[in-house]
Order: sequence, then structure tokens, then C-alpha cells
Amino acid sequence: MPKFAANLSMLFTEHDFLDRFKAAADAGFKGVEYLFPYDFAANDVADALKTNGLTQVLHNLPAGDWGAGERGIACHPDRVSEFREGVDKAIEYARTLGCQQLNVLAGKVPEGVAEQQARETFVENVRFAADKLEAEGIRLLAEPINTRDIPGFFLHNTRQALEIFDEVGSRNVALQYDIYHMQIMEGDLAPTIEANLERIAHIQLADNPGRHEPGTGEINYPFLFRFLDEHGYRGWIGCEYKPANGTEAGLDWVKPYL
Repeated sequence: MPKFAANLSMLFTEHDFLDRFKAAADAGFKGVEYLFPYDFAANDVADALKTNGLTQVLHNLPAGDWGAGERGIACHPDRVSEFREGVDKAIEYARTLGCQQLNVLAGKVPEGVAEQQARETFVENVRFAADKLEAEGIRLLAEPINTRDIPGFFLHNTRQALEIFDEVGSRNVALQYDIYHMQIMEGDLAPTIEANLERIAHIQLADNPGRHEPGTGEINYPFLFRFLDEHGYRGWIGCEYKPANGTEAGLDWVKPYL
């Protein structure tokens, strides 16, 4: 049976962030993820996890100025030092939170930077982060994101990501496969997952269009959940969607699995 983690950056936003952990546990979730923990003391987040019996499944490396529209800096040639400092910061939090996976957001290709230069920067940054995290027993993930929602995002399809991983050459980097983003960019979900399952360490979901909960759009999620079970996927599935009418009101789809 699939294991579902509540994404606390998008679910239970009716509550303050540290109160979302209890809301997720009360709803039946055993794991949580979110974009970033860095606005909060690591010990406070760890207490929220422990108090509510939750596993910290995933969070992202620092990704620049999110409020200003940045969506990662890993492909930015002029910010390599900042990226590396962010890796150290993420490791400090992951240690305290018991988090064994961190995701790197490639970011949007900066104006005036050639695609090849962005790629070379991303490869070197991923290699650095993968090696540093491996020494801590933490796996590095990287996530392709659709360029309709985030125009100019550097990493945007499965093949590109896997080719970059091959170039990086680390055993400690794996694919974070977001069903919503990849439905938009490439479709063919089940065959793509099947062909690359050994390299997929984490899955996220939302329906399309709208990025709402499963059952609101075109993706046949009951089929995909059976498919993942039948093909032996044992990782977490992060629920990273925008509830159409409030979080609790939209949880019927997941209750049979919790």
C-alpha cells in the first residue's frame, strides 16, 4: 500500500506552520514534507515531529529568495558559494529532524546565462551536494518542474534529469518524480515510472489541471497507486497539492490508504 506524506507547505494551511504537524497526524498521516524549515528553529520543528509521531520525509535545500520569485539557485554560476553554504545549513537541519532525503531545486536559468553554462553549474553543484550528503547518510534528490508554472526552470523533464545524474556520476543522487509536473511536461506517466523506477526515490502528486487533490482532474490516480504497488515502489508519496475547498474537506481520496 502506498505511503503518503502530507506536504505542510500546501496542506493544512488553515493552521500556523508548527500546528500543521498535529493536524496532519490527526488526519492519519505518518509522514510529512514541506518546502523549507529554515524560518523556524530546528529543535522546534523536531519537537513537533516527535510530539505527533511523524517522520520527516523530505525538505529542500535553501533555494534563494523564494518570496522574490526565486525557485532555486543550483544552476546560477554566480551563486555557487551561496549554494554550498545552503548545503551545510540543510545538513544541520536534517540531522536534527532525522530527515534522510533532501531535494535540490535547480532554479530558473538566469538572464544572460547560456543553457550550457547553467548545466555545467548545476552538474557541479549536484556533485558537491551529493558527496557532502552521502557522508552524512542523506540522499540527494533533484526534481524536474514544469515550465508552464515556472517559465525558464532549468530542470524540466525526466530524460534531462537522468542524463545529468549520469554526468554527475554519484550513487547518492536520485530522481524526485512529481506526477503533476511530469503530466504537464511529458505525460506517459506509467511507462516512464516503470522504465526508471530504480532511480526514483520519492514521488509527489497533484491532479491536473488545477493542481488540486486526486480525483479533481485528468490523472487516473487509483490506477497509478495500484501500478506503483505492483511494481514494488516502497518510497513515500508526497501530497503536494492545493486543496480545492480546504484540506480536511478534500481528504476522502487518501483516507483508505492512511
